[in-house]
Amino acid sequence: MLKAPRPGFVKTRLAADLGAAQARDGYLRLVDAQMRALPTDWETVIAFAPADAEDEMREWLGASQEFRPQCEGDLGRRLERVMQDLGGPLIFLGGDCPELTTERLREAAEALALHDVVIWPARDGGYCLLGLRTECPEVFEGISWGTSEVFRETLERIPGHLSLRVMAPPLEDVDDLPSWERALASGSMRKPQESPPT
Repeated sequence: MLKAPRPGFVKTRLAADLGAAQARDGYLRLVDAQMRALPTDWETVIAFAPADAEDEMREWLGASQEFRPQCEGDLGRRLERVMQDLGGPLIFLGGDCPELTTERLREAAEALALHDVVIWPARDGGYCLLGLRTECPEVFEGISWGTSEVFRETLERIPGHLSLRVMAPPLEDVDDLPSWERALASGSMRKPQESPPT
């Protein structure tokens, strides 16, 4: 689940400290790190927003990728629609958690082979990975997106008959200046060789 790397459209909280252009460059580096961490045998679909951004997404991430525009609506509606379109099993990722290494992604996939729902909590109260074996629209409905309640509310909405695996430890996604500085200090990101057009 990615956004077109447009200044003022991505990493707006980080932009409050760094400015829109630098926050956008940070987003490029974060997504680059996440794309490099994807296991090479995974089938990847890039669901992007806004819907008119396909050309710039292809130029940025490579024409060989599979791209699908996200629908309108809040994040829950967009996640639910991707699940409806693609079916399961499916692992949802963003592009802002450099701690989701290849090893951790494989660990999550192995857990999803044994459980109906896999979720990797983030330290800020959200989650950085959600895996579903089958459609489960309940986990996307009525969530206070962008708040520290996302993980808790999502757990509450998982139907009782589904098996759940909560991964550990909680990981840090990058939304603000302190988390960005920690990501830089970790050495997990490199500067992309090329930037997409502005």
